Amino acid sequence: MSEYKKTSPVTGQSIEPMKEPRFAEIATFMRAPLAESLDDLDIALIGVPTDLGVTNRPGARHGPREIRNASSLMRIFNVATNINPYALARVADVGDVQMPSRYDLEAQNDCIASYYGKIVAAGVLPLSAGGDHSITYPIFRALGAERPIGMVHIDAHCDTWGEFAGSKYHHGAPFRLSVEQGLLDPARTIQIGIRGGQNFMDGIEFSQNSGMRVMFMDEFADLGVDKVIAEARRIVGDGPTYISFDVDGLDPVYAPGTGTPEIGGITTLDAQRLLRGLLGLNLIGGDVVEVAPPLDPSGNTALVGATMMFEILCLLAESIEQ
Repeated sequence: MSEYKKTSPVTGQSIEPMKEPRFAEIATFMRAPLAESLDDLDIALIGVPTDLGVTNRPGARHGPREIRNASSLMRIFNVATNINPYALARVADVGDVQMPSRYDLEAQNDCIASYYGKIVAAGVLPLSAGGDHSITYPIFRALGAERPIGMVHIDAHCDTWGEFAGSKYHHGAPFRLSVEQGLLDPARTIQIGIRGGQNFMDGIEFSQNSGMRVMFMDEFADLGVDKVIAEARRIVGDGPTYISFDVDGLDPVYAPGTGTPEIGGITTLDAQRLLRGLLGLNLIGGDVVEVAPPLDPSGNTALVGATMMFEILCLLAESIEQ
């Protein structure tokens, strides 16, 4: 990270943001530089500030901004994996997806898909902060356009519902849409941490019937993290794989600021251990979604989101280095 410098437009002095106080300078993801282009970039850190797809409590549109603020607490080295992602890859914050259609979710999907199409065309790996989980479907429209991809999905919910309240585009549907359109390979998909009551079983049944590996929270607790990691690695194999991390996969004592909290979830430590156990997979991108800062004035959920985003960044950087 020491190679990342910028020049003050006022004094002309060279500044290394990572060496400045963490409360100083303009907030970017992980205090990475703010990119002006995709040239010479390996990993793009991207905000997708929309929650137009939520079915109940909004607030995730504010996720990217607060995750940026909280991510100033991240440092250079991951001491658990001994990875310095900035030494392995060229990383920068490229800003937020621009979405002129603020009240039309389907039009927003097109904007997001077009944006990520440019990321993919440039050969850059995307790491995104939502936003609600509906954003992952248009991201997959770009990443899975050439071939279906695999996924490690951490969540309380399968997000494979069908149409809801007159729309098939919502945060409970991204992976059903992705499978139906040939973007996501269900045989190479594992959904971890699924729990909570259901009004109907349509989503869970779709996941299971399509061939996804659905790991309910009780099984996660019985197996333990190491066996869950082994199962995830078995399912996704060595093909291109995406990590989608919904913070409601965690127990709400760790992440209360989310739209659909479900008690009895994963601890933050187990989530970190799970992510670290995916080191060495053929990773092509990831996201952290459903951080809703207005629902957690303490800021803890944004910090959790930033920390999980850093863990995924380390995995992506190592993937590029392979």
